[in-house]
Amino acid sequence: MQLCVALDLPSMEENLALIEKIKNYPIWLKVGLRSYIRDGKPFIDAIKTINPEFKIFLDLKLYDIPNTMADAAESILGLGVDMFNIHASAGRKAMSEVMKRLEPYENRPLVLAVTALTSFEENEFSHVYGETIASKADRFAQDAHESGLDGVVCSAYESASIKSLTSTQFITLTPGIRPFGEDAGDQERVATIEIAHQEKVDFIVVGRPIYKAENPAEVVEKIIASL
Repeated sequence: MQLCVALDLPSMEENLALIEKIKNYPIWLKVGLRSYIRDGKPFIDAIKTINPEFKIFLDLKLYDIPNTMADAAESILGLGVDMFNIHASAGRKAMSEVMKRLEPYENRPLVLAVTALTSFEENEFSHVYGETIASKADRFAQDAHESGLDGVVCSAYESASIKSLTSTQFITLTPGIRPFGEDAGDQERVATIEIAHQEKVDFIVVGRPIYKAENPAEVVEKIIASL
């Protein structure tokens, strides 16, 4: 299991200051919508300047018509990131089109599909999708697997089921991780590292418990030790 630190601070300068504090650890860094829209490629370049060995997960959740998603995915190749995600809700045709477009490129980034956002609770999810979170997440994961993607973004509670339906090599990345039982904030389906282990999660994403800590490096070190 690997740690991915979410860079969700209010400014690029604050994010870079955080990265400086944790630059010597073998971790992934997640660049999400807020940071990428505000700071763009220069932010990614700045991360690589601090430590060229950092692996970067670009969390933009592409969701559009198939050709537009494939165009965007191809454009992401020029950013120097190691993983990005798209929405499984866009459908199998869109997911397949993205992977077909990336097929000619060597050393392409990993591509994951978002199943159910961890901010959803059952009633709201059912209202939108007409199905339970668990059953729909399984279905989305199977679609992603059959479309050639590398894995999915899901909650820790769906990981083991998804791997049993797809492959043990099919990646599961789980946001909403509160490593040692911290406050859930705006997340609904949060989990601890212990639960992530039990559910065979490959990547855990941790944000607030790290960047709100007095000593972020100490928290990162403690998390890595527990992985």
